[in-house]
Amino acid sequence: MAGEGTVDLAALHERAEATRVVVVGAGVGGLVAALEFARLGMRAVVVEAAPRAGGAIRTGEVAGLTLDLGAESFATRGGHVRRLVDELGLDGEVVAPEAGAGGAWVAGVPGVGAAPLPRGGILGIPQNPFADDVRRILGWPGAWRAYLDRIRPVLTIGHADSLGQLVRTRLGSRALDRLVAPVTSGVYSASADLIDPDIAAPGLNAAVTRAGSLTGAVAALAAERRSAPGGAVEGLRGGMGALVAALLRRLEELGSAVITSAPVARLERAEDAEHAWRVVLSDPGADPLDADAVVLATEEGPARALAAPFAADLEADPPAPGPVVDIVTLVVRAPELDAAPRGTGVLTVPGSHRAKALTHASVKWGWVRDAAGPGVHVIRVSFGSAAEPPATDGLDEAGVAQLAREEAEALLGVPIPPDRVLGARRERYAQSQPAATIGQRGQAAAAREAIRGVAGLGAVGAWLSGTGLAQVVPDAVAEADRVRRALLFAGD
Repeated sequence: MAGEGTVDLAALHERAEATRVVVVGAGVGGLVAALEFARLGMRAVVVEAAPRAGGAIRTGEVAGLTLDLGAESFATRGGHVRRLVDELGLDGEVVAPEAGAGGAWVAGVPGVGAAPLPRGGILGIPQNPFADDVRRILGWPGAWRAYLDRIRPVLTIGHADSLGQLVRTRLGSRALDRLVAPVTSGVYSASADLIDPDIAAPGLNAAVTRAGSLTGAVAALAAERRSAPGGAVEGLRGGMGALVAALLRRLEELGSAVITSAPVARLERAEDAEHAWRVVLSDPGADPLDADAVVLATEEGPARALAAPFAADLEADPPAPGPVVDIVTLVVRAPELDAAPRGTGVLTVPGSHRAKALTHASVKWGWVRDAAGPGVHVIRVSFGSAAEPPATDGLDEAGVAQLAREEAEALLGVPIPPDRVLGARRERYAQSQPAATIGQRGQAAAAREAIRGVAGLGAVGAWLSGTGLAQVVPDAVAEADRVRRALLFAGD
């Protein structure tokens, strides 16, 4: 097809149109990968075990309001998600959190209760232990202990593999338990001791060495972030489900199909067929799907199980199960919450409450406030972490709503009688191990290398790229590009 630096474009186009790709998993990573194939004229079929596409992005009705039930925003860093949003014609629907909404709070602080989470920190690590908002949480003993970080010899710092170990050693247990642990529990559903600082806070270890202290490193990195764009988040008016809907529309326009309620039983090699792969669905009455390439876009467990028979160095099971998280969305009539008593939400000191976090969505997002109307509020209460199952386990829907209401009362400091609850809905997310967990990056890299060693096989998703659309989207684009290049230029 190609020779001496030339490319036969007609033959390339013909090859693309004859190429069939199956993407297993219709989360955003899978849909973006499918779009990359479809935009070149390849026929992409996406199969999804669940009855709906979107993965961690879920939108649904609660008390007549259409709301985000899962991921509610995306990080702006890198601009990758925003470019996708703009390409899909959603640029007019992009919204930022309310500027005057205030920040997050931390609850369950011994002797304090609830207090605003100090501003300017990184993963809860403060810049100045004696700042009023920091000292309020740590107390004088904790502030003085954290200050020792500034006067300890530089040679005692070294490179830390554990965020918890780093904070405990430099700033003391109070800073870890009251400031950092609530953040890692809320964001990663994991203990700070299990978080790799190089993943969760890139550059922190190196900055500690340069600055000579952990708080000094945070101050330096915070200054860099203030001077560089990308530290914010954005959402979509009406919910992040608009992104999934736009991806589905675009794939349909390009002639690709998305099949839901279609779990995959196994992959087979079809060397004697026109295409190299056969995707066998769990439904015995469903026809298998032939493909020239397969991209696995599921959670880690199913991806490993499907790829393991072909990748000799790949373990079929994940090294450790990930956390199970329940997000309970409440719609309540509570004018007392108009004053936003806890800003945009609350993180909890692990062990102090049954919930790990709360988001006051109608304070954080103007479109939610406008949709809810005067005196009505939308609250999202999160349960569960890697350390323990969600407190909602074993409860029926009425029990879940009651528990979420009780936790919302406790965290917001405002009574919410049962008759004020207009609606409640629980969504459960069985997650892969967070990418920031110690050892996970190496395990993911090894898994990806093993999968890439199999011709015509690829994999995308948060377990490989890291958490959040800002990482999932560019990774899916890059992996799809790798696979399609191999398909188009095989043998050239």
